[in-house]
Amino acid sequence: MDTEQFRETVTPLRERINFLNVPVDIVPEEGLPLVINELVQSKEAKNIVLLSLWDLLRARGNGEYRSYIMNAALVIPISQSLVSGARFLTGKKLIRHMPFNFIIKLLIILEERELSVYLLGGKLKVLKKTENNVRSTFPRLHVVGRYEGGFKKQDAGFIIKAIKKAAPSLLLVGKGVRGEEQWIARHTTELNNGLRLWCSDIYDVFTKKRWHPSDFAFNHNLDWIGICFQKPLRFFRFFPYLYYKVLLLGYWLFKREKPTR
Repeated sequence: MDTEQFRETVTPLRERINFLNVPVDIVPEEGLPLVINELVQSKEAKNIVLLSLWDLLRARGNGEYRSYIMNAALVIPISQSLVSGARFLTGKKLIRHMPFNFIIKLLIILEERELSVYLLGGKLKVLKKTENNVRSTFPRLHVVGRYEGGFKKQDAGFIIKAIKKAAPSLLLVGKGVRGEEQWIARHTTELNNGLRLWCSDIYDVFTKKRWHPSDFAFNHNLDWIGICFQKPLRFFRFFPYLYYKVLLLGYWLFKREKPTR
């Protein structure tokens, strides 16, 4: 897929739209198993992105990250701000997914097919506990390897070879990996074909070291309160948020994206 242009696509399973020049997929809950199975059956590498508002703004200003998003097989919105912004600008109703629930559903789908996962990132103690939790919760899902985050740059080649040899159906990457999401993009041709997904705190959430919002809080857009108290610096995201609102107004005024009627 071209990194600068893409077509809005509609299938019975999902719809991809252009929102502020960034691709976003609309996937209903009931369509998720079919979409994931479709990606698994493909023999090509497939990156999945959990897109927040801050990720969208970063994609507009960072060429490497933008390329990663543009070439992703699936871009799932996780921020309420994206939902309201897309409705205002395009008339489209995005389906927001909670990251933790999305990953659990993904693992369930893979387990049903008796497929595999490789765990990369996080601290060793947390990673080991995550592996045990995954093995006990998803007994038919094969954990074919793990490697903690914080590894040295010169060790990347060894780790990549190990992942490629293990050939996981899903490479689940957490914090501690140099480059974070962009590590996947930078090594995409060296890794095996399969699904790749980055989620910063997923291993801490799996081991209950970090809070994740309840369904009620997430569905009522209250999850940001708990996140901000966990990470107080996020209170200062008011200014990027204000920029986002101005950006939406600017696009609307100049009719660069017309609402769908």
